[in-house]
Amino acid sequence: MSLTQALIEAFESLAGNKLRSGLTVLGIVIGVAAVIAMLAVGHGAEASITGSISSIGTNLLFVFRGNFGEGGPGQPRIENVSNDRPLTLEDAEALTDPLAAPSVLATAAALSGSGIISYGGESTTAPINGSVAAEAELRNFQLSEGEFISEEHVLGRASVVVLRPDTADALFGRHEGVSGETIRIEGQPFRVIGVLVPTGGGAFGSMDNEAYIPFSTAQARLMKRASRSEVDLIYVQAVSAEAVPMAAEEVSAVLRQRHKTPIGDDDFTVFTQEQFLSTFAAITSVLTIFLGGIAGISLLVGGIGIMNIMLVSVTERTREIGLRKALGARRRDIQIQFLAESSALSLVGGILGIVLGWLISLLVGQIARASGTAFSPVVGLDAILLATAFSAAVGLFFGIYPANRAAGLEPVEALRHE
Repeated sequence: MSLTQALIEAFESLAGNKLRSGLTVLGIVIGVAAVIAMLAVGHGAEASITGSISSIGTNLLFVFRGNFGEGGPGQPRIENVSNDRPLTLEDAEALTDPLAAPSVLATAAALSGSGIISYGGESTTAPINGSVAAEAELRNFQLSEGEFISEEHVLGRASVVVLRPDTADALFGRHEGVSGETIRIEGQPFRVIGVLVPTGGGAFGSMDNEAYIPFSTAQARLMKRASRSEVDLIYVQAVSAEAVPMAAEEVSAVLRQRHKTPIGDDDFTVFTQEQFLSTFAAITSVLTIFLGGIAGISLLVGGIGIMNIMLVSVTERTREIGLRKALGARRRDIQIQFLAESSALSLVGGILGIVLGWLISLLVGQIARASGTAFSPVVGLDAILLATAFSAAVGLFFGIYPANRAAGLEPVEALRHE
């Protein structure tokens, strides 16, 4: 029996039981669609996060107080933390020395905290950053309206604030036309002078719910530290993306000298955008595989449905099988016949599942855009090929046992079967 003839007979046989075949195919459709949609969501999340991080600039470095070791920001080492020397404004100034750090173009010190921001009857708790004017250029901030903090604001300890769009939405129900409004941060009045454009995910999660006030204002009124020169974070801009590794070494060397710490016992941590990108890429890759694995379970359930229906088909067509074998059909011909039917079921289900998965991905993207989230699922060729190959493998695997059972029937016993 040729393959073409086997496929023709398979589709004719399946067409004879449309409802049963359709329900069986449905399991494969759902499984393939789930794999396609889950992988698309995972790839979309990876592209969104890495794109947001890259938009800040690949020549940016972050210097934190404390030795984070393998944990990353927010998970400093436990030992000797109290003995760590804090970062200071003088440290930030020393990093701009062209002789000590020729690969460093500029720096910006910052304070970080959180507080309750309110306007009228609305309030929200948001991260609050004490910033200098240079931070906007270093971090590629883009304003949708107004202006960022200037040197005059810092020198005058001005009560002004720049909002991220999510913070503005939480307070005003919009993020357009809010410049000039007066809000309260921890009960103190601040005038809104600008709103930043949405950026989505960043190196430390979503940044669209933050607020920025002048460094001197934060230092004097909201984020008091043990010393007036103490800072929480230093942004460092390298002269180019290629110079980032050298800039990281120069920054470490300068701070080791100033803090008098030996190599391997630093009381600070230098992170680069590339490190964040590689970390998030690894995390989202694991997430994508995890989501795809969960969706793959649906395919296995669909495969079991195929095996079940094929076993029923073998029982119903026992006399037909006996007649075929009596007329000279070989064991291999019977196997091919039933494997063709199971493969046809998985093939049709796979094609419909790919279409459904693509439609689900489009729907998720539309919902994300409607909610203001910069996220778009990505249906990649790898996901389509993986789902197609997996569905074909499921059809063959779960069709082998029924095919072998049919091929193993004795002609005489099969013809006597009622």
